[in-house]
Amino acid sequence: MAELVFFSGTMDCGKSTLALQMHHNHAARGRDGVLFTRQDRAGTATISSRLGLRRTAEEVDDRTDFWAEVVTRRTRGRPVDYLVVDEAQFYTAAQVEQLARVVDELSADVFAFGITTDFRARLFPGSARLVELADRVEVLQVRALCWCGARATHNARTVGGVMVVEGEQVVVGDVEADDREHAAEVAYEVLCRRHHVRRMTVATARAVAGPAEHALFEETSPHRTDA
Repeated sequence: MAELVFFSGTMDCGKSTLALQMHHNHAARGRDGVLFTRQDRAGTATISSRLGLRRTAEEVDDRTDFWAEVVTRRTRGRPVDYLVVDEAQFYTAAQVEQLARVVDELSADVFAFGITTDFRARLFPGSARLVELADRVEVLQVRALCWCGARATHNARTVGGVMVVEGEQVVVGDVEADDREHAAEVAYEVLCRRHHVRRMTVATARAVAGPAEHALFEETSPHRTDA
């Protein structure tokens, strides 16, 4: 039977990599699938991973109707056996309900990938509805790490290097600058719960570290995302 499966985790846990691998595996067995995404870091109509993998996908916006997308393709002769939907946290609750209907009434598998919570540690509407409706919720086993080396469980937003807990839920940020001392105005990084609660990002920790501790941060930097 077809399933709605939600693969979730923090940034850096390999969601987009797995999404593309899932598509490859099913397509290699002769199944027909459609890739969808919304606000990928690489730009419009693209699923990309930090490992360098990239595929063209259908860009989702608030007007996208997944039921209509599948029905239209099938009417034109495509079987559409499955959907891979990346950045699913940005989808509306109504769109998640459409995905569930695609599974139940059209017998197409839906593999959804996304971040569960935002920078305030609150559920995204799309992720919340997926948790409520999915046949299975899979937490990805690749562990993202906080700057301290502990398992990262929270996504943090920084403005000018300082962590913030208020603002719009979705703001594009990019901190992959050549000079780490001058981070992008809006940036994101993953933290363990303890350092998220303390609002201690890698930049904050570096500022108070002694000379012997600076080596800890040389390989640690925030990451680009849209969440």
